[in-house]
Amino acid sequence: MTSGRPPRERVILADRRGARVIRTRVEVQEQTQVGDALVRGLVRTQLGLALRLAAVVVCTVALIPLTMGLFPEIAAVHVLGIRLNWLILALLVYPVLYGVGRLYVRFAEQGERDFVRVVDGEP
Repeated sequence: MTSGRPPRERVILADRRGARVIRTRVEVQEQTQVGDALVRGLVRTQLGLALRLAAVVVCTVALIPLTMGLFPEIAAVHVLGIRLNWLILALLVYPVLYGVGRLYVRFAEQGERDFVRVVDGEP
């Protein structure tokens, strides 16, 4: 008995991975325990990155007066009428700060991409 309808098809749920992606996004958006743990992990990662890079900056900048204190003859040197320690501050510290800032942005964006990849369920 055919009534002109197409034959019945069995409908099966789509790929389970897709269902997980939606659920993970909802958990992050609704701030469930799982979503909260994911967001806290992202914040912890970025805080750790910031602290490590801040330690690099502090150590780099602290070496300048330490070096000048240990070797006072270097502090007395003048280049083009400017004391060497001021030239070092001007020519070393600002590029270091700029480079560390760029590095932080690069690594923070990478961490955010990794977070999105985890939320989206990609490998």
